[in-house]
Amino acid sequence: MLNLSRKAEQMPASPIRKLVPFADEAKKKGIKVYHLNIGQPDIESPKEAIKAVKDIEMKLIEYPHSAGIPSYRNKLAEYYRRIGIDITPDEIIVTNGGSEAISMAISIICNPEDEIIVLEPFYTNYSAFALQNDARFRPISCKIENGFALPPIEEFEKAITPKTKAILICNPGNPTGTVYTRKELEQLGEIIRKHNLFLIADEVYREFCYTEEPHFSCMYLKGVENNVILVDSVSKRYSLCGVRIGALVSRNKELMSAALRYSQARLCSPALGQIASEGALDAPEEYFKSVKDEYIKRRNILLEALNKMEGVFSPMPMGAFYTMARLPIDDGDRFAQWLLQEFNYEGQTVMVAPAAGFYATPGMGKDEVRLAYVLKEEDLRAAMKCLEIALRQYPGRK
Repeated sequence: MLNLSRKAEQMPASPIRKLVPFADEAKKKGIKVYHLNIGQPDIESPKEAIKAVKDIEMKLIEYPHSAGIPSYRNKLAEYYRRIGIDITPDEIIVTNGGSEAISMAISIICNPEDEIIVLEPFYTNYSAFALQNDARFRPISCKIENGFALPPIEEFEKAITPKTKAILICNPGNPTGTVYTRKELEQLGEIIRKHNLFLIADEVYREFCYTEEPHFSCMYLKGVENNVILVDSVSKRYSLCGVRIGALVSRNKELMSAALRYSQARLCSPALGQIASEGALDAPEEYFKSVKDEYIKRRNILLEALNKMEGVFSPMPMGAFYTMARLPIDDGDRFAQWLLQEFNYEGQTVMVAPAAGFYATPGMGKDEVRLAYVLKEEDLRAAMKCLEIALRQYPGRK
């Protein structure tokens, strides 16, 4: 018998995508499935990005520079400077999506069995990246009752061990929509400085921040300039999920030198994706304003509907386009599968992401699901009606 590696055996299935076969079967039966399980916006990409690809006059698509096309990195540096992050093109590595940036960061800073403190619930693929790189997560639990607010700094102190190498945060948060304040992040910066840790800051949703105060980047923190690793992506900011272009940004020269060597090992990021992403940087501010206003409208529709349902609670997300909801159900995985296999309301059903896969602590999130408000108003309202009826009929209702 041929055996696979322990990593392969331990690799978790994505709670966002593992139910796709059931959704496909439902569609074959003629059932309309409302996809609230995945952060795939239905909002159009900027026309500037599409035009950049259409206008290509290349007769040969060559390997780009391993760090990224120079003109794109220059424009990215200009973008960051406009939002108060003073960096140079040499402090940017263009990656295959934000996912590669996170995986690369973990691999660069962690030896086998080193630990990374992570706030749960977290973006589920983080755990896969840690497993791939032989790192271990040390979770600090956040609570749905207070909107998944940043835990007291004392909780971070308790979690730090001699094996701790970094703290990983997502701000605004996926899957919670939580936005951390400047004061909270400055306290986190003190912990980073005190214990000489890295801070991996996933800020791919920074444009979708619905608080009165503007988004505060971890790159603004003083005294820890060499400790902060910024992860970025064009997927959600410009509705360019399929181009698979992200960025790893840091002022730490040693880290960036290692990142370049990693980048050379995988040759380069997609040329056409970088061309589209460079074009997207010319999108006007009106684009972001209209998109942000649309997400706020969708958020309000979703949250109002959820919290009117008997036994349902979802805190108000202040960023990104996700919310976590506690439902009166026995098991989120079972409920999500039941929605696709056994339920429909007037030929329609809903696909959700069971929340247990967003936690590292066994047993947590069992009665929660993540919902992405990425559909147009008409579809969101129909999906909420389906969910309301489903919760009444579900045999495992608590």
